[in-house]
Amino acid sequence: MINVGEIYRYIDSFAPFRTALSFDNAGLLVGSANAPVQRTLLALDITAEVVEEAKKRGCQLIISHHPVIFQPVRRLTSESTPYRLAQAGITAICAHTNLDLSPQGVNTALARALALTELQTLRWHTPDCGGEPLAYALYGILKESYTPREFAMYVKHALACEGVRWLSGKKPVKSVALCSGAGGDMVFEAAEQGIDAFVTGEIKHHELLAAGDAGLTVVDAGHFKTEYVVLSPLAKMLQRQFEEVDFLLSTSGTDGVHYL
Repeated sequence: MINVGEIYRYIDSFAPFRTALSFDNAGLLVGSANAPVQRTLLALDITAEVVEEAKKRGCQLIISHHPVIFQPVRRLTSESTPYRLAQAGITAICAHTNLDLSPQGVNTALARALALTELQTLRWHTPDCGGEPLAYALYGILKESYTPREFAMYVKHALACEGVRWLSGKKPVKSVALCSGAGGDMVFEAAEQGIDAFVTGEIKHHELLAAGDAGLTVVDAGHFKTEYVVLSPLAKMLQRQFEEVDFLLSTSGTDGVHYL
């Protein structure tokens, strides 16, 4: 029977945990590498609802993007998610910034969801562990040109967003830069490269102002939606590698955000 360690090592082969950013807490965060696995749940976040779903669906492992333990734990109450995981005997692997930086990771999945071609790197990152620089953000080309408003609608539908924040640039959109999650600071590189639009999940006020000055169209599609796109391709990769294990997508994991 497959165990947690084998799945961990496979993820490590294409998204090495040692490449995670210094602030991160990626890895095997709850449970044992020796625990056997027959069924795995994939979610962006491990919440109480996701743990309950894993229990009901008979999962021994949850693979999430965001770490279930991020800050140092000073108290472990029975209501806390790590406690719920341990109590249920469910192991947790969290692949966070190491998966963002992977060529098979989040930004590549986002680029594919937007059907971008001719992908190139917008910003490089050299891991603290050394080794070759990795792509921190990407840019590519759309199949056709859109007005800024049309492009905002295109992103909304491509990522199944309930709503998006968007800033209209001064030219049609054909080239697009992107960074999943909180990538607003890369708007400056996008403007310097002369790219038409930038897509991310979080962007600050001064970054929007800079984009406006540069005539850059910006679409803020939300942290959750710009990263959720990685779960399905990740599940497919894992399923091909471990045919005897079931890999399921969580149906309860959302960010709970609604738009009026």
